[in-house]
Amino acid sequence: MVKGVHIKTLTATSKERVDKYLASVLKENRNQIEQLIKKGYVQINGKTVKKGGIKLKNGDKITLLPPKKEEKEYKKADFDIPVLYEDEDLLIINKPPGVVVHPAPSYKEPTLVDWLKEKNFSLSTLAGEERFGIVHRIDKETSGALAIAKNNETHEFLSRQLKDKSMGRYYLMLLNTPLKEAKCIDAPIGRNPKNRIKMAVVKGAKEAKTLFMPIERNLTAAKLFTGRTHQIRVHLTQLGRYILGDKTYGKKEQNTPRVMLHARELYLTHRNGKKLSIIAPLFDDFKNLIKGIDDEKISSLDSRFAAYKRMCSE
Repeated sequence: MVKGVHIKTLTATSKERVDKYLASVLKENRNQIEQLIKKGYVQINGKTVKKGGIKLKNGDKITLLPPKKEEKEYKKADFDIPVLYEDEDLLIINKPPGVVVHPAPSYKEPTLVDWLKEKNFSLSTLAGEERFGIVHRIDKETSGALAIAKNNETHEFLSRQLKDKSMGRYYLMLLNTPLKEAKCIDAPIGRNPKNRIKMAVVKGAKEAKTLFMPIERNLTAAKLFTGRTHQIRVHLTQLGRYILGDKTYGKKEQNTPRVMLHARELYLTHRNGKKLSIIAPLFDDFKNLIKGIDDEKISSLDSRFAAYKRMCSE
């Protein structure tokens, strides 16, 4: 939220969007201004507005109301989360399977955000009060590396990297049937027209590109060149494969405890210019299913993928 704002009235001196005008005049991030507007703390000529795209007229009176102090009830987290990297700007954790990243009205159990608040981490506020520090996310059953911003500057910096694809992750998964060779799937993904809870390859939908690489037996790695919902799982259907435990895109009758997908390696550039590549160790449920496979063979995926990236060259 905008710091130090009590009841304040401004007179518009330009014809532009109210969110852009306030961000410029108050010298605040536009995302923060949008949060104020959405929560009803901004009025134009005495009328509350809820959309930042409203165009101003010269002489319009813009009133900023003081944000109400909201007491959020956070649930006690009965789990712990391994920290892989931490400094004053950034936290990288190894999310266990079964942990939901942020609260939702339909979910009543403690989340990663609850754990972060319980541990008193300093976190960014750009994503709103329900998603403190969360720059990107992974599904409940997926485990692995996740970056969390400790301040708004870092959050913005990482968000730009997500957008230009200079920040990303390599994934490990266990397939129902091994791949014989590396494959690039370049197929657009959209909402499944026959089942709204699923995604599918849909003509004319958003571009999606994934590179799959076999490691050993049914252990397979993936590199995403885009970030679509359920991208890995949808693109595997194009290869006649599914991830063990995935009952949405695979067989309904499976004994595997969860979707065996793990964000193994996270790469990004820190605000200080340093390039980071963080490896997230596998959890026991995953390791128990790959007994006999040397972990050294899967220690770093970046160098292994280098020889295959040309297959998915943009």
